[in-house]
Amino acid sequence: MLSFRPAFFLLLLSTLLLGSCSGYQKLLKSTDVNKKYEAAIQYYDKGDFFKAGTLLEELIPLLKGRPEAEKAQFYFANTNYRQRNYTLSAFYFKNFHDTYPNSEYAQEAYFMQAKSLFKDSPEYQLDQTNTYTAIEVIQEFLNRYPESRFRAEVEGMSQELQKKLETKAFTGARLYYDLRYYQSAVTAFTGFQQGYPASPYGEQAAFLKLSAQYDLAHESVENKQQERYLEAIAFYQSFIDAFPQSKSLKEAERMYDLARTAVDKMKTAGTAAN
Repeated sequence: MLSFRPAFFLLLLSTLLLGSCSGYQKLLKSTDVNKKYEAAIQYYDKGDFFKAGTLLEELIPLLKGRPEAEKAQFYFANTNYRQRNYTLSAFYFKNFHDTYPNSEYAQEAYFMQAKSLFKDSPEYQLDQTNTYTAIEVIQEFLNRYPESRFRAEVEGMSQELQKKLETKAFTGARLYYDLRYYQSAVTAFTGFQQGYPASPYGEQAAFLKLSAQYDLAHESVENKQQERYLEAIAFYQSFIDAFPQSKSLKEAERMYDLARTAVDKMKTAGTAAN
């Protein structure tokens, strides 16, 4: 008898699952809106967001004009979020707070739109269009709900997204430098410094900008060298003013000395020629 027990339990489990699926399939085919709505809320409360979402998506057009419509749309948006369909959840949460601006769920829907966009933001190496959209929506949320209970979390998301953009900007400039596109590197590092003046990458950016400018001058044609060396000297001065204790100070001083020597030689040569 004992050998039949595992088979018996498997049969029982299969029967229960089939019964459950059969009940769900009947709900999908049912035309009873009230019954479907009650089942959708029950599935939602149990954490079965796939079944809840499927039922709610069918119900939303049928609930127009009824008091249940508002809750159904909010829950449907959240079923997408809970299933990590962040692009869809952002769309449906936006649609909700645009449709029901005075709803008790309106602020939370706006917050969840921002959070969905935050979750949908890609790694810093990829295109950051979604990140910029997320930051824009976050700022709109803070402007609209300055005293929100979600404020601290929203500000945290904004800071994380800004760090992502900061890292992308720095690594992009660094890539120009590593590829020996020195003029592009100088331009990119200058833009980075202007955009992120308090960045933890600030010291590195300032040193690499100096290094890129020095290498650009060194590899330039003769009639452009003096001007470019002088710019490298100016970058050196800015670097030591901002980071007098830098670990890269000796290397910066070496480039400064070489740039000064090169400029002095060119001035002497120019005087002698005259």
